[in-house]
Amino acid sequence: MTAPPNVVGRIAAVLRALSAAQRTGASTSEIARASALARPTAHRLLVALADEGYVDRDRRSGQWYLGPELYLLGGVAANRYDVTRHARASVHRLAAATGESAFFSARRGEETVCLLREDGAFPIRSFVLFEGARFPLGVVSAGQVLLAMLPDREIDDYLRRTDLTAQWGPEHGPDAVRARVARTRELGYAVNPGLVVEGSWGMAAAVFDQGGEPAWALTLTGIESRFSAGRRPELGALLLEEAHELTKTLQASRP
Repeated sequence: MTAPPNVVGRIAAVLRALSAAQRTGASTSEIARASALARPTAHRLLVALADEGYVDRDRRSGQWYLGPELYLLGGVAANRYDVTRHARASVHRLAAATGESAFFSARRGEETVCLLREDGAFPIRSFVLFEGARFPLGVVSAGQVLLAMLPDREIDDYLRRTDLTAQWGPEHGPDAVRARVARTRELGYAVNPGLVVEGSWGMAAAVFDQGGEPAWALTLTGIESRFSAGRRPELGALLLEEAHELTKTLQASRP
């Protein structure tokens, strides 16, 4: 990862890094690493953003968090962009029907961002995904299914420019990713067989916008034994049904 070339890009990188760590907060050094900035640069930006209310710092721990001004701006932007009010029912039905943890994620550029989570009744959880978590396309089941639904030329361009193996291991090399793309297209849904955290499986189906672009994903995650070969078709059918209905709802509701 390289540092953004301009101030706006650096500010955006800092805010994205903070959004991924919103549950626990992040230190200045952690934000600097996540945004590929020098620590003094990251600190200057954080202090300036704090002065405007865009970030906040816990005086006892020194951890940084997103600030109240972003909450206010987000509330205004939600009138145009918030789709979670429609997705919440789908996430709830998936969690209730399967007992697993269900999620709704959005594609943002070349990443997925988890927006919603609801846990089912099964007592053992997988915590790879959480609200605010970001992953590159091709990583975790949401990233797999959204990548698979893009045109081949976009996939090829993305894999030429992106090295997923440095952070995510050899199972995320271009050939392995392309093999999962082919399998996802065959099934209609993606399966992540514990590639990010051993024993933590996930499955996802794509949700499409008005232009037919893969814009969101519904996901189920859980421990490996809950995603047996005999059960996966059942889970996949539930995901596809909810994704299809949510696509229709979102397409009808967008201005």
